[in-house]
Amino acid sequence: MTGTVFDAPTVIRCKRDGGRLSDAAIDWVIEAYTDGRVAPEQMSALLMAIFLRGMDRKEIARWTAAMLASGPRLDFTDLGLATVDKHSTGGVGDKITLPLVPVVTACGAAVPQAAGRGLGHTGGTLDKLESIAGFSAELSNHRVREQLRDIGAAIFAAGELAPADAKLYALRDVTGTVESLPLVASSVMSKKLAEGAAALVLDVKVGSGAFMNSEAESRDLAHTMVELGIAHGVPTRALLTDMEAPLGATVGNSLEVEESLEVLAGGGPPDVVELTVRLATEMLDLAGIDGRDPAETLRDGSAMDRFRRLVAAQGGDLAKPLPIGRHSETVTAARGGTMGDIDAMAVGLAAWRLGAGRSRPGARVQHGAGVRIHRRRGEPVVAGEALFTLYTDTPDRLPPAMAELDGAFSVVADPPPRRPLIIDRITR
Repeated sequence: MTGTVFDAPTVIRCKRDGGRLSDAAIDWVIEAYTDGRVAPEQMSALLMAIFLRGMDRKEIARWTAAMLASGPRLDFTDLGLATVDKHSTGGVGDKITLPLVPVVTACGAAVPQAAGRGLGHTGGTLDKLESIAGFSAELSNHRVREQLRDIGAAIFAAGELAPADAKLYALRDVTGTVESLPLVASSVMSKKLAEGAAALVLDVKVGSGAFMNSEAESRDLAHTMVELGIAHGVPTRALLTDMEAPLGATVGNSLEVEESLEVLAGGGPPDVVELTVRLATEMLDLAGIDGRDPAETLRDGSAMDRFRRLVAAQGGDLAKPLPIGRHSETVTAARGGTMGDIDAMAVGLAAWRLGAGRSRPGARVQHGAGVRIHRRRGEPVVAGEALFTLYTDTPDRLPPAMAELDGAFSVVADPPPRRPLIIDRITR
């Protein structure tokens, strides 16, 4: 840090006017916001300036490093475990972490996962898991180490890790600044680098339900994050995956837990199973573990056993029923045919309006709110049958949620062409 004296309005104006933030300015603003010397409204203005003006690769790298330096960085090398983690850039119905972590641990790797809560129209892993009675994501660093040693996994709130990101994450969620490549890349990588995994696989979404607007932007985000990981000494690769339509047949916290349990029991939607197995394969490869078939852990029940142990270790009770919204509304088919495209963003916004997400920092989510999708793309539709069921505890949320689905899907005469789930693999 140089002797330059900074203030928030000057830093904001620099980026607002299209300037490049110096390393010293970035270090100062991250440190000052973390300890309360920069007010939330000032940081909101800077985030919007970054959203509109962008950052170059050097700015992104410094912003990431500054957030990483705002807290401790965990180190599990003394445990003698092959540690690896996965992170998704966020999608609609993306519950992959829930079956993936136990699959990977059942194959012999250890997964320390610092997970997040819902952001914008996308669900958060912690919100989903906390719909399980008693489950706690608030783990001390000591407890994370114990769980890794004993059961091979811990899914936890970042806590002291990258505290700057924790504050910015909540602020971005409620200021319309989520869908920004610099802010997404730095948020993901500061948290993931801090958690101590020796390798990282990224699931970067492409499509209407993704944060980036185009495949080109998603591809740029993937390359940016892979480069950040490698620069910090963590082998990193990314998969570009489809998010034009929701992943699986449920969107919402407890609904997605229910579907994840179906996958762990050897069933579940084919796309959820396919992506779980493919990501597990990439993670095991980076961790240096050969000769294990991730799909077999779903068939033989070993992944389910690991999930039950993980949930129990964090206070959860799977014997208690998962919550479901007390009020519901059903969207039915006006005609028969084949289900066409389903707009992932619209379904995500419908779930958010039902209460599955937040409109202000720290707000409680409704664990039982969400959308069940009865007919998915390419499946036959009979006139009058249910296509979507919406759940909430707050009945006045139903009309605006229903409005989000108006025009968000189609019933067509001929089956739509199949779209690949895995679009590309990024290694550099």
